[in-house]
Amino acid sequence: MSETETTTEKSLAETVREKHRKFLFPSVANYYKEPIVLTEGKGLRLKDADGTSYLDFFGGILTVSVGHANDKVNAAVKSQMDRLGHVSTLYPTLPIVELAEKLARITPGRLEKSFFTASGTEADETAVALAQVYTGNTEIIALRHGYSGRSMLAQSLTAHSNYRAVPTQIAAIKHAPAPYCYRCPLKLTYPSCGVACAKDLEELIRTTTTGRIAGFLAEPIQGVGGFVTPPKEYFEIAVAIVKKYGGIFICDEVQTGFGRTGGHWFGIQHWGVEPDVMTMAKGIANGLPLAATMATPEIADSFRASTISTFGGNPISAAAANATIDVMEEIDAPRNAAEMGALLRDGLLALQKKYPKTIGDVRGLGLMQGLELVVDETTGDRTPAPDKVGRLFEECRKRGLLIGKGGLYGSAVRIAPALTVGPSEIAEALGILDESFQGWA
Repeated sequence: MSETETTTEKSLAETVREKHRKFLFPSVANYYKEPIVLTEGKGLRLKDADGTSYLDFFGGILTVSVGHANDKVNAAVKSQMDRLGHVSTLYPTLPIVELAEKLARITPGRLEKSFFTASGTEADETAVALAQVYTGNTEIIALRHGYSGRSMLAQSLTAHSNYRAVPTQIAAIKHAPAPYCYRCPLKLTYPSCGVACAKDLEELIRTTTTGRIAGFLAEPIQGVGGFVTPPKEYFEIAVAIVKKYGGIFICDEVQTGFGRTGGHWFGIQHWGVEPDVMTMAKGIANGLPLAATMATPEIADSFRASTISTFGGNPISAAAANATIDVMEEIDAPRNAAEMGALLRDGLLALQKKYPKTIGDVRGLGLMQGLELVVDETTGDRTPAPDKVGRLFEECRKRGLLIGKGGLYGSAVRIAPALTVGPSEIAEALGILDESFQGWA
């Protein structure tokens, strides 16, 4: 049955939803009370099986970085498919070395060598192994509210109970307090706190580890955690402590990378700290499966065990990534994200003033902006309000806007359009958000 055909009894959308329930794991959750069956997209617009159009302000979880069905990316993919599809990492190819060279050029500090995989989960796993091999230590510090993926190690790094399928976790991982100023775990207030959450890393290492660690893995802005954005001093303090105890800094740029946070190619550049290892995925190839772990030469060279990646850096995904980065450079994605992000942020702050009861916090950088919805900020009741997020989702859907959600408590709204977004689309999205809050927020 084609996407434009319907059965005699059910629409295509109804048929797809029914088959999804029957043939996919029930844990593969969908957004909305009645999931949207998307069938086509172009730029920032998507269309469902019923012909309804939507403005996409979540981009496949910050993955469609230069717009759906981008002409230049698609042309590169089609051309590569006609030449060479798959050979694995056992053979060097032109697309993979071109991509590695591009990444070495745009990444900060001394990052130079890449290892390609198919997902952010694999990239983080590779980074942890590198840290352990290079330092000779085993213990890893991760952050509460962080998210690292689906594997056993990644679930252990992840500090969200909802994403842990089994109780057994890898013991060499310790979780430090997140720099979550709106819900400070230490019950302090920034800046009078002195960034105590960062300084607590020293006691964590001295009391819960052997005193020598392999590394510290952290996202510049916590993605699944609800776009939790640290204070400006956080990483400088935290990384200095990690280095003192023998560890290296692994920067997880899976969501923050490639201009997303505005003004720089990578999120960590806002904090002036150079990573020893960096992971990236999602927006790197505009939706094709690809991830990279980058390291300084000495760290990369320390890994001497034999290793391959069957699908990592395959010619088609690598060609897509090369074209995606070319488009980003043509439009100056970091600059556009900064400018459009400022418009978006101003609009969200205006909504916070208009709906002060419900919108407790506005946070993020560039085109990675979040709202936290609460019971009643005006009375100081910051109880998370996931029910309000659900209400906002349904109201936005009615008006043709797709957004994301997250956070440990399900109370964060995640807004992250493609890096090609313009002023008119920002204004349209803000207008829909305003209308969607009216009457109940």
